[in-house]
This record gives sequence, C-alpha cells and structure tokens, in this order.
Amino acid sequence: MHKPLRFAAIAAACALAGAGLYGAGAATAGQSTANSTHEPYNIGLLVKDIDTYYGTTADANGVYQASATSPYAKDLARIDSAAKKYIDQAAHKAHHKGEKPAVVFDIDDTLLLSLDYEKRYNYTYNSASWAAYVNKADRPGVFGSAELVKYAKAKGVEVFYNSGLSEAQRTAAVDNLKKIGADVNLDAGHMFLKDAANPPSYLSGCATPGTWTCTTVQYKSGTRKHIEKDLGYEIVANFGDQYSDLDGGYADKTYKIPNPTYFVS
Repeated sequence: MHKPLRFAAIAAACALAGAGLYGAGAATAGQSTANSTHEPYNIGLLVKDIDTYYGTTADANGVYQASATSPYAKDLARIDSAAKKYIDQAAHKAHHKGEKPAVVFDIDDTLLLSLDYEKRYNYTYNSASWAAYVNKADRPGVFGSAELVKYAKAKGVEVFYNSGLSEAQRTAAVDNLKKIGADVNLDAGHMFLKDAANPPSYLSGCATPGTWTCTTVQYKSGTRKHIEKDLGYEIVANFGDQYSDLDGGYADKTYKIPNPTYFVS
C-alpha cells in the first residue's frame, strides 16, 4: 500500500458502501431518520456490513479470517473465472503474434489478505504496527489468488508483482507468498517494490535517490511501462484491489479485486 496517502479506512468505505444511502435517511429497525437530513451512513452499521461481506470470524488463534462461503469469496470466484478465460485467450493470441504476454499483480489485499490487521486496529493505520504485521509473513491468501498466479504461469504468461510494500519488506513478502503457494517468479527481476533510497531510473520523473514524490499511479504505471517498454513484455492483465493499482495505462485489461476496508489514492 502507498501508506502515506492511505485514507482512513472507514471514512473511505463510507464514501463507497454508503454512497447510495447518503442523504437518503438510512434507517434500521426501531430507528427513524428524516429524509431531509444529510447524515452519512452510520459507521457502526458499515463495519457490520463489511464483516457480513467477508463473513468475518476469529479462528482458534484469535485471527480474523474471511469465510470461503462469503459474498466476498463469491465475488472473487467470479473474477477469477473470467480472468482465467481471458488469460487463456490472450496468451494464445500473444504467442501467435510472437509477443511475450505478462500479467501484473499487486500484493496487499490482491494476493495477501490483511483483514486481520484491519479488524485488530479498527480500520486505522500505523506504520510501526503495519510493518510488524507484514514482517510476520503469515497473512492468508486472498481466495483463489495463488491458483490464478500459477494458472497464468502454466499458460506461458510471465508473472510480475507491482507492490507498494517497501524494499525492506521484500523478504517477508517473498516468504508469505511462498506460504500461500504463489511461489512463482519471486526474484527481484519480477517483484517490484518501493525503494525510496535508490529508486529505479525509469521513475526519475518523480523519484531520485533519497527523494520520493511519486503518487501511487505514477509509481505503478511507471513500473508497468518499464515492463512493457524496457523488458519487452505485453501486459495482458493487471490485478489490484485499488483503482490506483490499475490507472495509468500499460495493461490491456484490468481486474479490480474487492476491498471495502481502505482506499489508496
């Protein structure tokens, strides 16, 4: 995640999940709200809606998990099914044209689920607690994510990762992806992480050694441009849980992974 620009999770989720209720006077049993008010969707109700969407439950170790039968899991299954069909077709077409097809995956909440962190810290962010959480390297996989990574590889599509995690978190990211079974192209040539101290030359427009001013869109689209223009691949699909993971071009098709818990600009 591009943490300095990460908005408060609940505020952002209100803007999304509550948009249809804003100004409509949302009411529940035993409550009445005048239709003329501009009261936003209630934050307590929104948290309940998010829990229902994920089917959130604490396991025997007290770790919050999403349910495999939840609306969230069903949404992911639909996305994965469509993505596999598309990758199959796109790979065949690219190979026929002599191109080198590739897919790009974000990591946080695209491949590795951070629901336990969001619940445990009440949908707020703290750099120290986040770093400790990532470095534990034991996040569960987003449903179907490891299978999708391996499916692309099996179709002869090169897999790249384009993440807002820092260079200092590389070992934890690699270890965690291995744990969920996404052990595909986890070398530095395929996993692009933020390195503010020594940014790559292809980001020179917004990053120089020791100075990082890249927005999430600039960083991620600039990395995809590098994959296409410098490395010679055709990115047939780009996967991310934030629109900022997907904006900026350099991908034939984009797939938005559900995430109602926070918003990154």
